Amino acid sequence: MKKLFVTIAAVILGASMAFAQDLATVTETYNNGIAAFQAGNQADALAQLQSALSAAEALGESGAEIVTNCKTAIPGVQLSIAKGLTNKQQYDDALAAFKKAQEFAVAYGDVDVATEIVDLLPKVYTQMGNSLLKEKDYAGAVKAYDEVLAINPADGAIALRKGQALSALGNKDEAIKAFEAAAANGKEEAAGKQLSNIYLKEAAALLKAKNYAGAVTNALKANEYSENAKAYQIAGQASQLQKKNNAAIEYFEKYIELSPSAANVGQIAFTVAALYQQAGNKAKAVEFYQKASSDAKLGAEAQKQIAALK
Repeated sequence: MKKLFVTIAAVILGASMAFAQDLATVTETYNNGIAAFQAGNQADALAQLQSALSAAEALGESGAEIVTNCKTAIPGVQLSIAKGLTNKQQYDDALAAFKKAQEFAVAYGDVDVATEIVDLLPKVYTQMGNSLLKEKDYAGAVKAYDEVLAINPADGAIALRKGQALSALGNKDEAIKAFEAAAANGKEEAAGKQLSNIYLKEAAALLKAKNYAGAVTNALKANEYSENAKAYQIAGQASQLQKKNNAAIEYFEKYIELSPSAANVGQIAFTVAALYQQAGNKAKAVEFYQKASSDAKLGAEAQKQIAALK
């Protein structure tokens, strides 16, 4: 009986020593993980901490403190990895790392990390979208900006950039929606210029296609958002070709007013003068022929017409 007791005691002593060694090993692994993180080796730190966590959980109650420490550290380490990948512009990997950090934060009850991720994600997607826009990956930029707008629909700056990407893709209708959203959220002037440019391009294309009514409509629409001399010129040309001379005169005069030093201002003035002359308004005809009198091509004819009208 005594021999049996001694044997049992030896087994218990051996188990206790092995247990103590296991806890010491787990503690060392945890400490190595923390040291690796402090040295800037986040990937190694995460691997060490996860290994320590798994081993500590297997120890039961005696490993509880290490378990708690690991769960406290792991979300922050994973977040640090995500930030590093973002700084390297490795956005796909960064987003996967943020997702993992969010999972750790939720699983381990780290409210601070979870909150920081919510704050950082729009910034990451913005940085990603801007990078893709610069690289002319317009479709990718739109997707990134959509992620930002899903989080904050009132971000006018992002709506503006999304509109620029869509416009570059030739998606006019969606670009208009994005620019209108930008205008409604603090970017009215910048969005207005973009919208004006869209309608101006459409007006020019319709004029070329001999859709004169459509050209006038789009030119005037362009000026609703941001007044543009070129839009008045297109509207004037399209109106003249429709034989709507009074409208043509009005638009051409606005063109001259906005672009008095334009290279073609003499030619436009000559056209206005001729339209007034056709309408029987000699005084106005003379006024605009005088504006065209110094034009290299039409100046001599303008002076001839002035002499004839006086």
